[in-house]
Amino acid sequence: MTITQLHYVLAVAEHKNFTKAAQKVFVTQPTLSMQIQKLEEELDIQIFDRSKKPIQLTETGQKIVHQARNIVNESDRIKDIVDQQKGYVGGIFKLGIIPTVMPTLLPLFITNFIKKYPKVKLKIEELNTDAIIEKLKEGHLDAAIAATPLEQEGIKENPLYYEPFVGYIPPSHRLNKKEKIAVSDLDLDDILLLQDGHCFKDGIINLCKVTRGTNDDHFQLESGSFETLISLANEGLGMTLLPYLHTLELKESEKQHLKMFEDPVPAREVSLIYNRSELKMQIIEAMRSTIAGVIKGAIAYQNVQIISPINKK
Repeated sequence: MTITQLHYVLAVAEHKNFTKAAQKVFVTQPTLSMQIQKLEEELDIQIFDRSKKPIQLTETGQKIVHQARNIVNESDRIKDIVDQQKGYVGGIFKLGIIPTVMPTLLPLFITNFIKKYPKVKLKIEELNTDAIIEKLKEGHLDAAIAATPLEQEGIKENPLYYEPFVGYIPPSHRLNKKEKIAVSDLDLDDILLLQDGHCFKDGIINLCKVTRGTNDDHFQLESGSFETLISLANEGLGMTLLPYLHTLELKESEKQHLKMFEDPVPAREVSLIYNRSELKMQIIEAMRSTIAGVIKGAIAYQNVQIISPINKK
């Protein structure tokens, strides 16, 4: 049994196709098939059910893949230990970022990070929380930036900052005259929300459930972007809630419609999350310190109430 064979098994388990798996690991399909067959013969067990389309793992194969992922991670740790010992911060680093954080946080730190750590080759993907969790567990991401807590076994969370919720309330809205708004003022029936799949939407739902039970079927207007929600609010179709960093880029005319919450201010916790195998920790720490260095000047709120991003339907 070799580490290479286990890499091949993981590739086939992911792609459910020998040809695609071979392309992924840069070998010919016959080579990959032969190595997996040799492993199956050595173990005297079938890892894959080739009679099904797409190819499926057998019951024993599922357990083998789980263990293979652990073994491959531990083998990667050897190089990681050497890199850390040498103080080397470099190599490919795959980072996932949720859509409601990507456009505001990334510009704040990316230039500084690239200049300070030129040997790191960043590969950044915009992904929703569910996709991030799946890719972290499967080893397809080294780390991610997401709203927490997520309560996921096998994933560690390192909080970066707490980002307040801010009300965007047009002149025609019932709350426009208030200097500050309270959570008890909110009514989900007139809050414009992001589409399903965005954890920021789930955070708003959880926030409103603090003071009243709510039927999710009330929602009538949902959008994929904050820009659209702001435009709809400007048309008098309701109010919306925005993450604080997003409000910094609004036009001055739009900033007049912003309302802060009374203390404790509801906020989301934004964290750097990664697999408990803790590979590439030197790069993760470099990223954490870089973000910490730039975010302090943008967010200084202390008295906050952390709102869970977990869908609690």
